[in-house]
Amino acid sequence: MGLFRATMSAIRGGLSKTRSALAAPLATMRGRTIDDKTITELEHILLSSDVGVTTTDAIISDLRTQAAAGALQGKDIIDLLSQRLLARLEGKNREIAVAETSPTAILVAGVNGVGKTTSVAKIGCALKGEGRTVLLAAADTFRAGAVSQLTTWAERLGIEIVKGEQGSDPAAVTFDAACAAKARGTDVLLIDTAGRLHTQEPLMRQLEKIQHVTTKQIDGAPHEVLLVLDATQGQNTLSQAKKFSQSIDVTGIFLAKLDGTARGGIVFAIEDETGIPVKLIGIGERPEDVEPFEPKSFVKALIEVAR
Repeated sequence: MGLFRATMSAIRGGLSKTRSALAAPLATMRGRTIDDKTITELEHILLSSDVGVTTTDAIISDLRTQAAAGALQGKDIIDLLSQRLLARLEGKNREIAVAETSPTAILVAGVNGVGKTTSVAKIGCALKGEGRTVLLAAADTFRAGAVSQLTTWAERLGIEIVKGEQGSDPAAVTFDAACAAKARGTDVLLIDTAGRLHTQEPLMRQLEKIQHVTTKQIDGAPHEVLLVLDATQGQNTLSQAKKFSQSIDVTGIFLAKLDGTARGGIVFAIEDETGIPVKLIGIGERPEDVEPFEPKSFVKALIEVAR
């Protein structure tokens, strides 16, 4: 779809807290002999940054094996870390899917309090900025004030919206919005769903119904199912991602509030544990504070202060 354009300065600024947490300990390792003590210290640093056990174990095991074989003499620990972190993120499709014929339908899901509705607004803002027509489906009829919140965003951004009353059937709202998107020749239909805990089975089944209605009305839809996760919640995001992917076909992660945490390493844990690619990141409170996730820029911004 060509959604957004990564801006290195924006990503760097959004990762300031994570980078600050990593910078001091990593900087002390610059130029040191890569021995078991150095590798053990690196292991603690990675785990404290929420990189995750799976990712950390893989990197540390590899370094220990090579160190034992004498293959790391004269190497720099920071450069080696950068290479291995990048390797964990490469080879995944991070493009936002687009339909061959309009409209493209993007369904957005997540638990309560992760910033899902704001993330929907950010996606809509970026799409409109690229000259695409957007229609919002206010299918979050469960939470008090959710429809009015999305309506406020729609008015602020100049984007059309289809909505129902609080407590109305969200699948019916989705149906109406899908029909309207087809009739108007809209480029992108953005479906905001109710926040729900991954343990709430009735609401999870409701989400499956919304997905089914979208599929019936628009060929191949939803073309993208984005799960919004809150980066500040650290390892709790993993259980959310795993449970949601059991009910709906999650195609990508929108990692919100990345600017508000020192544990941005959760990106690695999410991808290693779930296999779902991080496609978008939220790096601020403004509608324009959203970026496509670009591995090279991310890793560079993550550890560049230690260089």
